[in-house]
Amino acid sequence: MGRFPEIDVKRLKTHSIRTRRSKVRSAASGKPPEPGASFDAFWKGLPDALAARELRELVGRTAAAARRKKPVLLLAGAHVIKVGLSPVVIRLMEKGVVSGVAFNGAGAAHDAEIAYFGATSEEVGKTIRNGRFGMARETADILNGAAAEGAAEGLGFGEALGRRILKDAPPHARSSILARAARLGVPATVHVAIGTDIVHPHPSADGAAIGETSLRDFRILAGQVSRLGNGGVVLLFGSAVVLPEVFLKALSAARNIRGRVTGFYTASFDMHRHYRPAVNVVERPTADGGRGYTFIGHHEIMMPLFASAVLEALSRGRGR
Repeated sequence: MGRFPEIDVKRLKTHSIRTRRSKVRSAASGKPPEPGASFDAFWKGLPDALAARELRELVGRTAAAARRKKPVLLLAGAHVIKVGLSPVVIRLMEKGVVSGVAFNGAGAAHDAEIAYFGATSEEVGKTIRNGRFGMARETADILNGAAAEGAAEGLGFGEALGRRILKDAPPHARSSILARAARLGVPATVHVAIGTDIVHPHPSADGAAIGETSLRDFRILAGQVSRLGNGGVVLLFGSAVVLPEVFLKALSAARNIRGRVTGFYTASFDMHRHYRPAVNVVERPTADGGRGYTFIGHHEIMMPLFASAVLEALSRGRGR
């Protein structure tokens, strides 16, 4: 016998597994994919577990919101455009799913560059070494010019830039989320942090115009947020700081003026977990009703998957 005493396992009190509550059951298992199967078959074949279950819930709530004409707001960082998802966002607007889009300033820059030149996103690591980073004059002229026009016409930054793209009709205008939003009458807002965008160092940048149009966009977004209660949806794709902060302040203003704005649903989609999306979008806004979700994955996979599932649900009359 060893030096140290051991517990007497013969005294363990056991019970039958049949009396135990189990969290996983075989009925929740996924179905193996088949070659040539439809998207609907793939979607139904996902396991009824964890993130797949939560994604199904969010899809159902988003389809229900679209059907009931409740706001479905997309808050998108610039990466959404850089990985080629503009056509997906445009389709969701065209189908009446997304009723409002909010970008940070970089999103507006990438949207405009795609529209006018069919290309965007420079090699920062190389161009920052010689001071060429952000010095494309055309981009500055377009965005700063749109801000000045918007201030003169009493427009928000997003609508002003969208209208300018429509008026100029550049070669790739059909790829512009802002232009399509302007044509559809979908509120598209741009929330600028002065000094963060490549157009701000240029002499054409007018702080008063940029500030005025971006502030107007904040108030437009707050108006949309005020209607989220009882079934609206907020989808955050890829902004780790600016848009979560903007959304939280917009929600506070909405609740201050409209009273209880609760019972809505939020989701953060990103490649990593970040503090502000988790706290300012997923947790705090839904603490008094509704639910928040977090999904980890690459935008270029998660957004088409989510969009396809919502459109499929709408086409078949499903949704909570």
